[in-house]
Amino acid sequence: MNTVALIGFISAFLTTGAFVPQALKTIKSRSTADLSLGTFSMMFAGTIMWFIYGLHINDTPMIIANAITSCLTGIILGLKIYSIIGEKRINRNYRL
Repeated sequence: MNTVALIGFISAFLTTGAFVPQALKTIKSRSTADLSLGTFSMMFAGTIMWFIYGLHINDTPMIIANAITSCLTGIILGLKIYSIIGEKRINRNYRL
């Protein structure tokens, strides 16, 4: 493995690893009240695009990191959307 590839794997590990604690906390607590729908929507779209780009240029660290981060971001985004829908249902049921 050359130096550039090693740097790629280390950076992929660090950036993906940095996101894991937030993802695990959100998944365990199921609380998304303090999370921005816009931020996670853009993060999800961005990681999907980086993943596709990584496939196109055949960059393994980029592919792996963005595949994992896309999955984690997608789960959090799904929980956020589910929470928003649930709040709307509750508010609709409690109107006077």
